[in-house]
Amino acid sequence: MWQEKDNSLQATLRFRDFAEAFAFMTEVAFEAEKQNHHPNWSNVWNTVEIHLTTHDAGNVVTDRDRRLAAAIERIYQKYRTA
Repeated sequence: MWQEKDNSLQATLRFRDFAEAFAFMTEVAFEAEKQNHHPNWSNVWNTVEIHLTTHDAGNVVTDRDRRLAAAIERIYQKYRTA
């Protein structure tokens, strides 16, 4: 799901529709706030693109990115099984 490219972890996630994509983003937003680590992301209809990098470390991938990526993956799996 995740690729490390251009000093970031990147994923493109697809959902059934906009509402499902937005619900996913809402769950991720709460998790990101809890971890105090926020994604660069975009949403167009049923597709969410995410780029994770740690700005404080010079825009490179760190354990903070990997932890958030793992949490995002767990959240995404709920939508894949629904």
